[in-house]
Amino acid sequence: MEHRKELSAFGIKSLAIFGSVARDEAGEDSDVDILVEFTSPATFNGYMDLKFFLEDLLGGPVDLVTLRSIRPKIRERIEREAQYVEGISALS
Repeated sequence: MEHRKELSAFGIKSLAIFGSVARDEAGEDSDVDILVEFTSPATFNGYMDLKFFLEDLLGGPVDLVTLRSIRPKIRERIEREAQYVEGISALS
């Protein structure tokens, strides 16, 4: 993985893409929906630093969410379509 060293600094347990990008339905103005799980509770600054890092890396807007922040009504759909990035769980 190309950015393993940078990502390891954020204490990521898992990282997954979901939404229009995962379904291959993204348009030119679509953001990238990313589900993240941290190895320990993230601070606001840590969360925002990861969001900005991913936006710079991907070259566009990122909607970064955690499992804890997802409303139960949509959690099942997100978990069903989530495409996990391999090798991330070993970053902690």
